Amino acid sequence: MILCADIGATKTLLGLAEVHPETGRVVVKASQRYVAAQVPSFEAMLTDFLSQHGPSLSQPLRAVGLGVAGPVRDQTVQMTNLPWRLDARELSRHLGGVPVTLVNDFEAAAHGIEALAPDELMTLQAGDAQARGNQLVLGAGSGLGVAFRIWQGNGHAVVPGEGGHFSFSPINDQQDLALQRLRPLVPRVVVEHFVSGPGLANFYQCLGDEPPTKVITPMDTEGLTGESVFRKATKEGDALAAQALEQFLLAYGSVAGDYALATLARGGVYVAGGVAQRCGEMMRDGRFMRGFGQKGPYTELMATLPVHLVLQPELGLVGAAVAGARLPH
Repeated sequence: MILCADIGATKTLLGLAEVHPETGRVVVKASQRYVAAQVPSFEAMLTDFLSQHGPSLSQPLRAVGLGVAGPVRDQTVQMTNLPWRLDARELSRHLGGVPVTLVNDFEAAAHGIEALAPDELMTLQAGDAQARGNQLVLGAGSGLGVAFRIWQGNGHAVVPGEGGHFSFSPINDQQDLALQRLRPLVPRVVVEHFVSGPGLANFYQCLGDEPPTKVITPMDTEGLTGESVFRKATKEGDALAAQALEQFLLAYGSVAGDYALATLARGGVYVAGGVAQRCGEMMRDGRFMRGFGQKGPYTELMATLPVHLVLQPELGLVGAAVAGARLPH
């Protein structure tokens, strides 16, 4: 059994996975969601999970794979939006010596791509797929995760990134206005200020009649949030919310296209995360792909890159288990 986790800025998903003895495919058998603010530490969360699911283990733990929202250095992570510091060596001792690996959360998501079944993908653009081509994995959630799968001769190696923190580049007048209105509030406006769950709310307040007085962040869980703006746009007929959603989808597609062009992702672009799944049909109707393809002289090239929406809601958890399964044991 592999203990796995997808540790985000506000929520954590813990799970137990098995490696199929014949196919080698990793399958999550049990999972449980936690809200970070409701537990004192990751170790306390882990202890609670194992107290509930440990007695039902059909096999002993062979490894632990943890995907964490933040840069990993020397198998330690100081999380960006939580006061948690995770150390693989300390966690291994806590678990009685079971080997532990820490990977960036979108590095984990990128590992999970190889474990997907065909029905866990929605194709937005078929393109001209090359089996040995580079691949891009990205997804908007609390922030924007970006990782790359680079062909290394006998398979894809995963390269993590922090692409959500690149400077935001507007593609139309409305996005110019949003950037100008947010700039006085932060030292530097980056991609995930607009391409993320909170980013949808930032578009909403920046495109309104008055400039915003604060930046919406993942820590804002009440009042104006990405979820509330999405509901206004899709359920309540709010014209400003619909405009914000339009610009969000265009910006999301544009950012995805920038990274796909930078890496020549001829093996495919995989858009993951809960935000994309909620916007699935809207991404399919062309708004996302318009932003993706508008690359001037490279517009024709962009039409050859396969683009898929990942429908598997636990991709990060699956990928963390894949990373754990690769540990020596």
